[in-house]
Amino acid sequence: MSTAAVLFGTESGNCEMVAEDLVEVLAEMGIAGEVVAMDEVDVENLSDNALIILVSSTYGEGDLPNTAVPFFESLQEKRPDLSHNRFAAFGLGDSTYDTYNQGIDILIKMIVDLGARQVGLTGRHDADSGLDAPTVAIEWARENLAGLTF
Repeated sequence: MSTAAVLFGTESGNCEMVAEDLVEVLAEMGIAGEVVAMDEVDVENLSDNALIILVSSTYGEGDLPNTAVPFFESLQEKRPDLSHNRFAAFGLGDSTYDTYNQGIDILIKMIVDLGARQVGLTGRHDADSGLDAPTVAIEWARENLAGLTF
């Protein structure tokens, strides 16, 4: 089985729930996944994963959630070579704010700057839509991650 790290950054816990659901979808696809809080990630070991999935909300005025900040700072400081990594990204936000889903965009820019290549489209949940975030994430994963080969 191939492996994926599903990394989440959250303030309220919603991203952790989404990450857990994504691991279940990955298992259906024959991909072993592990859910890890971004503040617990050793960025120097990121390249050990066949796929990295970033799940993040946006906090305050378009900032990263508190649990994503140490991850982001560690990426900035250590600058691991991710040129052999693929990643996918799913953001949670609220389109009534000008900074809608800016948190995931900040993480995508950083990981691309380190050489990682994105697979599929960035998933975006809009709290203003009234749709359930895990349901939107599961649909996104099935549409964007199906058929990945390692």
